[in-house]
Amino acid sequence: MRLLLLLGFAACSAFAADNGTFALRNVTIHSLAGPDVMGGTVVVRDGKIVGVGQKLAVPKDMKVIDGKGAQLYPGMIDSGSELGLIEINQVRETSDVRELGDLNPQLNALTAVNPSSEHFAITRVSGITSAITLPAGDLISGQASLLHLDGWTVDEMGVKRYAALHLTIPSLSTGEGRGAIPYPVARQNHDRRMKELNEFFDAARRYQKAKEVRDADFRTDLKLEAMLPVIEGRSPVFVTAVRESEIREAISFYDRQKIKMILAGCNEAYKVIPELKSRNIPVVLGPTLSLPLNEDDPYDRQFTTASDLFKAGIQFAFGSFHEGEDTQSRNLPYQAAVAVAFGLPHDEALKALTVNAARIWGVDSQLGTIEEGKWADFVLTDGDPLDVRTEVKQVFIKGRPVDMETRQKQLYEKYKERP
Repeated sequence: MRLLLLLGFAACSAFAADNGTFALRNVTIHSLAGPDVMGGTVVVRDGKIVGVGQKLAVPKDMKVIDGKGAQLYPGMIDSGSELGLIEINQVRETSDVRELGDLNPQLNALTAVNPSSEHFAITRVSGITSAITLPAGDLISGQASLLHLDGWTVDEMGVKRYAALHLTIPSLSTGEGRGAIPYPVARQNHDRRMKELNEFFDAARRYQKAKEVRDADFRTDLKLEAMLPVIEGRSPVFVTAVRESEIREAISFYDRQKIKMILAGCNEAYKVIPELKSRNIPVVLGPTLSLPLNEDDPYDRQFTTASDLFKAGIQFAFGSFHEGEDTQSRNLPYQAAVAVAFGLPHDEALKALTVNAARIWGVDSQLGTIEEGKWADFVLTDGDPLDVRTEVKQVFIKGRPVDMETRQKQLYEKYKERP
């Protein structure tokens, strides 16, 4: 069986240059849209899934991949990263994640993505096929984009160019050591920045009304123009808020501005579960494998937050959120696995990485499950993708088998032969 598997996956390279049309048979299909299908077949045409089930008829002229013994899962989605925007953290010239200024809603992450980034390859081989990439900065840093992790150009990679507006709630911090400031000063700075944020949203609404009237004095403003999808409810605001006070500030901002909101990071989301539930606000959790924020927190505080949200019926996904360390995205499945060990049902962890993430980003008609009509983004493995011992045999993005070679693998092969 192992030989058959290897032969089957070796044959995948033969389809790398075609138009994403083939049939994949004899696999266990974990569609996450219904019961598992044993010995199933998936038919793909022009990169889209056109058939899923057992004993499907395959056109005689269609190429067939025999995946005996393999497991098939939907491609996973990293719901918070800087993939493609930064290559080497210590080399400024390779970073295009930040711009000057506090309010930059007109900046779009996809336009700055480097399609040749080495980080895409190492992330794909962990079974991640799509990611949200985020600009970073103060207050409003720009537009987050959802992209496929394979393609020659950013236009080819883009799934949703304007996925959300990235906003960061200012923290109320006095600092430490010589740089510490008195609390009243810190409070004043925080309130000033929140006022600036609210006034900018109010200005966007005035601009919207002025644009509708189109009087002689109207002038296009690129920053305010970029706010219209948010003001009109067509795009959500991705709000980074880590501690309880920041999350409550974000909720107050949500109530005042009447916007669609997705909370990001939010390590202390477990402290405001009733407020999140009553407003139906989805959450993208940061790395589960991290230390508690407070020294008197339980050691497993970050491990159990996903389970707490699930029990409360709050929709959530996972993001890597490692600024300047995008290779951490490859560990996303194992971040979810830790949550499973601490109370999150296994299927719910998989959903948080796939279908739930797709729903949160408004692309569940395209991604997240293995169903007819969706992109053929799926992963062939020899076991559970949340298990670090599992080997990802082949990744398909838009129906195309992607190159499984990585810089890390090349270095391993090189130094393995060193005398």
